[in-house]
Amino acid sequence: MAENITIRVQSPDGMKKVSATKRDTAAAFLRKVAKEFGFSTNGFSVYQNRNKTGEITSQSKSLSLLKIKHGDMLYLFPSAVPGPSGEIMDVAASSSTSSSSSLSRAQSSLSRPQTTTQITEDEIDQYLAKQDGKIYRNQDPQLCRHGSMGKCVHCVPLEPFDEDYLNHLDPPVKHMSFHAYIRKLTGGADKGKFAALENISCKIKSGCEGHPPWPEGICTKCQPSAITLNRQKYRHVDNIMFENHTIADRFLDFWRKTGNQRMGYLYGRYTEHKDIPLGIRAEVAAIYEPPQIATQNSLELVDDPKAEAVEEIAAKLGLRKVGWIFTDLLSEDTRIGTVRYSRNKDSYFLSAEECITAGDFQNKHPNTCRLSPDGDFGSKFVTVVATGGPDNQVHFEGYQVSNQCMALVRDECLLPCRDVPELGYAKESSTEQYVPDVFYKDKDKFGNDITYLARPLPVEYLIIDITTTFPKDPAYTFTSTHRFSIENRDVLGETQDFHTLATYLSQNTSTVFLNIVSDFHLLLFLVTNEVMPLGDSIGLLLDAVKTSNEELAQTWRKSEQWATIEQLCSTVGGQSSGLPDYGAMGGPPNPASSSSMWSCLHCTFMNQPGTEQCEMCSLPHS
Repeated sequence: MAENITIRVQSPDGMKKVSATKRDTAAAFLRKVAKEFGFSTNGFSVYQNRNKTGEITSQSKSLSLLKIKHGDMLYLFPSAVPGPSGEIMDVAASSSTSSSSSLSRAQSSLSRPQTTTQITEDEIDQYLAKQDGKIYRNQDPQLCRHGSMGKCVHCVPLEPFDEDYLNHLDPPVKHMSFHAYIRKLTGGADKGKFAALENISCKIKSGCEGHPPWPEGICTKCQPSAITLNRQKYRHVDNIMFENHTIADRFLDFWRKTGNQRMGYLYGRYTEHKDIPLGIRAEVAAIYEPPQIATQNSLELVDDPKAEAVEEIAAKLGLRKVGWIFTDLLSEDTRIGTVRYSRNKDSYFLSAEECITAGDFQNKHPNTCRLSPDGDFGSKFVTVVATGGPDNQVHFEGYQVSNQCMALVRDECLLPCRDVPELGYAKESSTEQYVPDVFYKDKDKFGNDITYLARPLPVEYLIIDITTTFPKDPAYTFTSTHRFSIENRDVLGETQDFHTLATYLSQNTSTVFLNIVSDFHLLLFLVTNEVMPLGDSIGLLLDAVKTSNEELAQTWRKSEQWATIEQLCSTVGGQSSGLPDYGAMGGPPNPASSSSMWSCLHCTFMNQPGTEQCEMCSLPHS
């Protein structure tokens, strides 16, 4: 009688015991393994060693001939082909199970409710998911009593979500990075197998047939859960950095010249922020100012016909929309340039209306995430406010709103209070819409936790602050030394037309063509102008600016499109003698003819021929 044996089989989903006999062939044993793990017979491979050596392939040999004994451990690795359930599993390829491979397996487990379509995360997310993320420490000479190769509680590496470490940084970090939060979520013995990043929904679930639809009926199956607001412990972006001061100064010029507020979209890229474990930084390379109606106290966006073109140009330049910026400035003393300090801990940092706007922007720019059944979770879209600081100078403050706020805004459950900017208001249910109860917790005068209904709601529960900085060594994605006019500033007399382009080219005497055209606003004008829009024909030039390749720029300069643009510039206002020769080392351009319109060198206003002073700023022609 054949002796029964039990073989242990280790897989990425855990270990299982398979009963067999010594006389069982390898083929019969593999069929038992397939049945036990729920695989097809060709959906996996079994090895005698963890490093994928000693594969069991001899189908006719018995287990005794393969020297497989009672209690032995075998290793199962699923193939890349989906099994019968449609699952795709990530498998470690080495004997050492790193934190990144553990995360990969956990991500695979969490993504099982989805279809087999794979989600492509942002490059920065893919990069950080592969990093170790641990915080390594040197030996403490007073506390560590072991050799150089040993580790103890005083010097063992810390996890990236360690709260004590984050609180002792200078300055302290209140919010861990999103990828550190993922490591915390997917840690432990189960490796996050039962964890999930589910988006909050404030809407009634559809398809409930046991009762009439709302407002006639509702049940516990379709009713959304009540929401208790918590201060979010993580943030999707840990730092905002402008490449240089020029970007911000040019944006503030509108307020300095008009006294009206201004809004713009931040275009840049997401990179690693090394000051925080597994952190993400939003680097700002340019600010696009869409059409808007502005006063000293209000901003209103209008339809932007160039929106799609801006997105296409930014994408070809390797940039994306990473956030938005707006001013909230009121001059205190125009003689010395000080501004009023109005946003502080005693008033508010973001108004409820601004939180709702930020939540709407974040909903329109979701963060792709493989760990979410919906394919996205939260957002990396940031908000920057240019406002007065404690020193009465202009400061840039960065924020995001929480995922809870995004859900309330997306499902139209949050309203601003009319007279108190720092308070929001959770809507009440009506016959048109069911709104779940929204609560928040605060302490009373005795220190007890009290739950309040969010009518009204302090928006501080919705805000996540982000440090906003400028680098010590400025960087320049766009290297032009002269600045082309910014779009949608006609109220200042700053227009984007071929008069402006001719003046810009005549003032820029650089012999490096790439530096002349390396300006975000100039490239946008070349694509979107009504006289000769370049469209797809500018692709080579955009590649040249993206890669800082002068040879590509010179190749494009020889195209018919640029020749036509030069011809248009030369015929507008008699500026033909003012265009520089980009191919040769020449002197400065000759001045424009006195019988033609001339552009002021100070404010770029186009003046009538024969005038000696600028009609806009009253400065002399020369």
